[in-house]
Amino acid sequence: MSRGEPMNIHIRPSFTQVTITLIITMIFSSMPLAARDPVSDRSSEGMVSTACSAATAVGVAILEMGGNAVDAAVATGFALAVTFPSAGNIGGGGFMLARMDSGTVFFIDFREKAPLAASGNMYLDLTGEVIEGMSTIGHRACGVPGTVAGLYMAWEMYGTLEWEELLEPSIRLAEQGFTIDSHLASSLQKLMKYDTGYPGLRKFYGENGSPMAPEDTMVQPELGRVLKMIARDGPEAFYRGTIAEMIVREMEKGGGLITMDDLNDYRSLLREPVIGSYRGHTVISAPPPSSGGIVLLEILNILEGFDIPGSDRGRAGVEHLMIEAERRAYSDRALFLGDPDFIEMPLGRLLSREYATRLRNSIGEKAIASSSLGEALSGPYESEETTHYSIADGEGNVVAVTTTLNSAYGSKVVVEGAGFLMNNEMDDFSSKPGVPNIYGLVGGKANAIEPGKRMLSSMTPTIVLRDDKPLLVLGSPGGSTIITTVARIIVNIIDLCMSPQEAVSDGRIHHQWMPDKVYFEKGTIKKSTLEDLESRGHILVERSPIGDAQVIMIQENEMCGVSDPRRGGSSRGARKVVRKGVE
Repeated sequence: MSRGEPMNIHIRPSFTQVTITLIITMIFSSMPLAARDPVSDRSSEGMVSTACSAATAVGVAILEMGGNAVDAAVATGFALAVTFPSAGNIGGGGFMLARMDSGTVFFIDFREKAPLAASGNMYLDLTGEVIEGMSTIGHRACGVPGTVAGLYMAWEMYGTLEWEELLEPSIRLAEQGFTIDSHLASSLQKLMKYDTGYPGLRKFYGENGSPMAPEDTMVQPELGRVLKMIARDGPEAFYRGTIAEMIVREMEKGGGLITMDDLNDYRSLLREPVIGSYRGHTVISAPPPSSGGIVLLEILNILEGFDIPGSDRGRAGVEHLMIEAERRAYSDRALFLGDPDFIEMPLGRLLSREYATRLRNSIGEKAIASSSLGEALSGPYESEETTHYSIADGEGNVVAVTTTLNSAYGSKVVVEGAGFLMNNEMDDFSSKPGVPNIYGLVGGKANAIEPGKRMLSSMTPTIVLRDDKPLLVLGSPGGSTIITTVARIIVNIIDLCMSPQEAVSDGRIHHQWMPDKVYFEKGTIKKSTLEDLESRGHILVERSPIGDAQVIMIQENEMCGVSDPRRGGSSRGARKVVRKGVE
C-alpha cells in the first residue's frame, strides 16, 4: 500500500541486511543474560528501547534504512505482536505520543472500545454482584481492538518508508521464526492451565505439545499470513475484510459481543496530549481515556512544592512525600477520569497549581488513611502485562508507545485461522462502581461500561523536554504501577541527579489510594527506609518487581537508551544510518 511518492529519495539497505540483523539478535536472545548485550547503549544516530531484543533489532534496522522514529515505531509495534505475545499485539490497543523535530506534538488514541452490544450490567448476576472471571477471560471480555488502526494512522501522518516495508520484518519473524528466550519460555508455561478451555493457545506450544523452552524456535504461519494481508490492504483487511470476518466468527463461536459493525466503525483518534511543567522542564503525556498523564502531572505538581534534593529526612522522607502525592492523585483518578467522549472531567482544576497547593498542604509527617479521601476497599496485587517502547532518531523525532492486551495473553482467545490473541480490556471498565478490577483499581461511574466507550487506562507514554528539546522518552507496563514508575524515574533524574541507568534500576515503591497499602519491591529498599515509613503509619507490603521501563535520555546530541533489567529487554542504538538525498 502506498500513499504516493515521497519528496525525498531514499537509498536503503536491502531486507537481506535487515534479516541478518534479526538472525544475530535471535542468537543473542537465547544466551544467558550475563552474556547478552547490556541493557543500555549510546548513539547519536538513533535509539530503540523495547522489552524484546528481536523487536529492538527491527526498530534499529528501520532507522538504519533511513526511516524516521515514526517508521521505526510502526515496525516495532508489529514486531512485538510476533515476538512478545503476552502484550505485543494486533488484537489489543494502546497509545502513541510523539514529538517531531519541527516541534509538532501528536497523540494517537488507539485504545480498544466496548462493543455496541455491551451494557453496564453485563458482568453482574441477578443479585447485582460481579460474576468472577467474566470480564477477564473468554470472548465476552474482548474489546474492539485498535492497534492496526493506530499504527496506520501514525504512518499516514509522518511515515517516510512504504507501509509494506514496515511490516516485512514482522512477516519474516512470523514465517521463519525467532528464538525463544528464558523470559518468554517462562511466560508461555503459564498458559497450560487455560488450554483446555482455549485450545487455540496450543499454537504457542512446541511440536511435542508442551510449552516451548529457551532456544526453541517459534514459527507462526497463520499470523504471518494475517500480517501479509495487513501489509497489502492496511486496516481495510483487519476491520472490513478477511481478518474482520475471522474475528467475528471467533466471537460468535464463544459468545463474544464484537460484530462486523463494531469493527467497521472503529477509528483511532488524535487527541491533545496533556502538557505540564516540573522544575523548569516540560512534561508531555497521555490524556484521557488514559489516566496516566493527568495522574502523573498531579503527582509532580504536588511534589514540586517540596525541596526534594534538600530534604534532610533522607530517602524515607522522599518516599513518604511520593506516597502521599500518589494517594491523593489516584483518589482523583477513581472519582473523575474516563472516556472524554462520554463524560465531562474537571481537568483544568485537577492540573491547576492552586489545587496542587491545597493537596500539598494536606501532607504532614504522618500517613493519612485513604478512607479519609473516599470509601475504603481492598483489591489484589498489581500485574505487569502491558509493554512499552521508546524510539528516537538522529533528526530529533521521538516516539513513546504503550500497547497492551491488558492481562498476560489477554482474554486467552486466539482467533481461529489468524493466530493472534484478543484482549480482555473490558475489565478496565468499572464492572460495578466501587468494586476493584484485577489490578485492584477502584472506579466510579465515570468509567462505567457503555456501548462504544473506551475504557480508562493507566498507560503513560511520556516525553520530557529541557530547553524545548527532548530530554527523556519513557514509559512502562504494569497496570496501575505504570504511572508511579514513570513519576519515580522523572524524580530520580531531575531531583536526585541519577544517571538514566541508576534511575531505571532504582527500587520502586507504589501506592494507588486503594487498597491502602504501600507496595515495595523485594530486596530493593533499605531496611531503615522501610522502618521509617512504618513509623509514619504506612502499611507496607513486599511484592514482585514493578514495571519494565524503556527509557531514552538525550543530552548534547547523544542518546542513552536504557531497558529495565527487571525483565530482560533491549536498548540498542543505530550505527550506520543511510541519509536521505534531496530530489
